[in-house]
Amino acid sequence: TGEAVEIEITAKQIIKIKEKLNKILEKHTGQPLEKIEKDTDRDFYLSADEAKEYGLIDQVIKPKE
Repeated sequence: TGEAVEIEITAKQIIKIKEKLNKILEKHTGQPLEKIEKDTDRDFYLSADEAKEYGLIDQVIKPKE
């Protein structure tokens, strides 16, 4: 049916976007593509310090004491 075709088209588009995003993450984080694909396959949560170590952010801003 037309609905099944639309779902298939949307699914293929989502896969293409995910592949592009993973390549961008690989380039900017320095992580291997295989690791990024595994990490982004499901929900993947990081603390601020973990995000820095992963390469997603440059620094963690901490409040002045």
